[in-house]
Amino acid sequence: MTQATHTPSRREQILQGLALMLEEDSGKRITIAALARQVGVSEAALYRHFPSKARMFEGLIEFIEQTLFERIGRILEEVPEALPRCGQILTLVLAFAEKNPGLSRLLGGDALTGETARLRQRIHQLFERLETQLKQVLREAELREGRRPSLPIPAAANLLVAQVEGRIAQYVRSDFRHLPTAHWDDQWPVLSAGLLREAVQTA
Repeated sequence: MTQATHTPSRREQILQGLALMLEEDSGKRITIAALARQVGVSEAALYRHFPSKARMFEGLIEFIEQTLFERIGRILEEVPEALPRCGQILTLVLAFAEKNPGLSRLLGGDALTGETARLRQRIHQLFERLETQLKQVLREAELREGRRPSLPIPAAANLLVAQVEGRIAQYVRSDFRHLPTAHWDDQWPVLSAGLLREAVQTA
């Protein structure tokens, strides 16, 4: 999950250790004691940086949000048309999950079983934000390109997000063998072909 080349801070090391454990110990509940051993510090040292395990998970979720939505912002700046925008946004999320298997367990909710409901709500809000962004792209298609979704906008955006969530779920369920981007280059053209149609001009 590290993107920079600088020496990570202790806080970053803890989050990296947690992400690695989510990847390596798929299906197991992570304890503070095990995480302390993974990072090579005492449990007390962990608590100096994070008051609870929930805050550690929130730190990872915040990293996911910041990374994805910063890159989505760049896509919106660089790509003017709706279908390429949607395709690149979905591909971004799938590739991010594929490159970060431990974080994909957070996105799929698998790692949050038995954890506080607040964490599951944070993941829900992340996907709600993604869906809202796709709705906006589809709304702008009519203004910019004279095209509108073949489905109602909420249904169309939900269909796209369901594709992402389903692929991430498959990835986690297969213990990271079924890659989220597998067959995507072939499937996206089929999915997108019927997504937009010419808006009917009224007299």
